[in-house]
Order: sequence, then C-alpha cells, then structure tokens
Amino acid sequence: MTDRLLPAAALACAIMVAQSIPPTYGQPPTPPIVARVQLALKGGDLSLAEDLAGQYRRLNGYTPEALLALGWAARGELAAREVDKANNTALEILQNAQLSLATRPIDAEPYLPLALGTAYEVQAEVLFVKGQRAAALQLMEKALVKWRDSSLGDRLQKNINLMTLQGRPMPLLHETEWIGKKPAAPSAWHGKVVLLFFWAHWCADCKAEAPILARLGTELKAQGLVIVAPTRRYGYTADDDHAAAGKETPFITKVFETYYAQVPIEGIPLDKGNFQRFGVSTTPTIVLVDRHGIVRLYHPGLMTEEELRGAIEALLHA
Repeated sequence: MTDRLLPAAALACAIMVAQSIPPTYGQPPTPPIVARVQLALKGGDLSLAEDLAGQYRRLNGYTPEALLALGWAARGELAAREVDKANNTALEILQNAQLSLATRPIDAEPYLPLALGTAYEVQAEVLFVKGQRAAALQLMEKALVKWRDSSLGDRLQKNINLMTLQGRPMPLLHETEWIGKKPAAPSAWHGKVVLLFFWAHWCADCKAEAPILARLGTELKAQGLVIVAPTRRYGYTADDDHAAAGKETPFITKVFETYYAQVPIEGIPLDKGNFQRFGVSTTPTIVLVDRHGIVRLYHPGLMTEEELRGAIEALLHA
C-alpha cells in the first residue's frame, strides 16, 4: 500500500476508464465535452485534451461541465508529471467553483461537486509529489470540514484514509441493520484476518470481484480469514430511482443471493454511516485488517486474485 493519494500508474488507468461506464441507477451521464477530453487522454494526447477543455471553457464560460473537463485535463497534466501546470488548473477550478457556489448549493447538479473533488485531489497529489504530505492531509481535512454533509464528503474521507488509515485500528463498524443473518459482534473477529468488502447492489465491478472472494474465502477460511460485506441503501432498484427502504432492502437481498451466495460471508451490515467512516465513494472498496485489528490495506477499486491473495496470505502467515 503506497501512501500516495493516487499513484501515477493508477492515475493513468483512472484517466482511461473512470466515468466511461454507461450511467446507471440515476448516475449522471458523462457530458460530451468530458468524454472528448477523456478520449484524448486515453489516446495519449494531453495537448488535445487541454485544447478541448480550454476551448469549451472560452465558449461557454465556467459551467460545471467546463470545470469537470478542466479537471480531467488536470489529471492528465499530473499523470504527465507537469505538476505546476496541474496545480494551476486545479486552482482555476477551485476559484471558479467557489464563484458558482456563492449563488447555489453544491449538490444542485451533479458535475460541480465532481469537478471540485477532482481539483482537491490534484492539489493534494501535487503536494505529495513535492514531499509535503502534512500539507496535503491538511488540505483534505479542511475541505472535509467544509463539505462533510455534501456528496463530496465520502470522496474526501476516502483520500484522507488513503493517507492515514493504514497502520491504524479499524474504524468502528456499525451493525444495527443487516442483510441475511445477523452478523457476529466484531469482538468475535479477534485473532482473525478480516476482509471488509464494501459493495453496492448496482455495482458491476463488485459483482466481478465475487468469484475471487468466493475462491479465496473458501480456501483460506480455515486459516483464519473472515469476510464481512458492508453495504448501504442508495434509493435505487431495477425499476425505481426513488425507492423507499422497504422496497430497496429486499432488492439488495435478492442481488446478494444472485451474485454473492458462494462467498463465505460472515455478515452484511447495512449502514450508510459505515461508508462515511471508511470514506467509501468507490465500490468496491477492500479493507484488510490484521489479527490485532490494525488496518493493513485500504484499496478503493478492483483487485486481481493474485494481488488480493498475496495481501491476505501475508497477514495470515505473519
């Protein structure tokens, strides 16, 4: 686990694939200008990406879509190690986002918080590159105080966790509601290696990880591996974008039974607060906790079977 916010290789991958998945369950579609910037970055043409974002901004002003396009250009600049240029682009986004926020709530539409979150992440990464880890953490913590109750909150907490959670005791996991059987109390996991698999019922990547979890969980359970799969309600079902809890919870249960039944899971806590404490704005998010209750891996996103097996076995044999 690196203590970088987003390593260069991961950043390059993110530029290629993030937000390119078709929208689902009420998530906003990618604006055409953002898709064009992403395509330029995927093709390795940073100059074109910058030109596209800049031209759109000049023609349309600092709209949320323009700010988001600039955010992707900033990601490309960062991946190319043009850190000062990336920082200047991030500052441009932050300054003009603040002007927009003087007359509207941050979550009045979906693109402004995405752009603002990208600007914070780019700024923090620039500070990391320059060896200013404390300043990067302070930047994120200050932003979290300001935006905790908005859609940005989990994203900011995720970045703080990427910098700080490894090597610290696992945050409290609430189990007041659950899917399926009642989970055992966390005290029952003492002396075990715990894999927390944060998932969402609409998440295709989560479903793709399920066969890996099934194989590893079945094979390594006798050696002391415990899998816990926290989830939460989002207000969506297959046929309702504004589903009440009484409708969504059975739907989540059905999704679990369809895709995860072969995974030897010890419990499925159902609590939005768990996602907030662990900063889960990406699903899946995988957290590995050693036999002493210390977090040893915090990984937003998919892991290969080889990567996950190596991380688990290292803790089982420690």
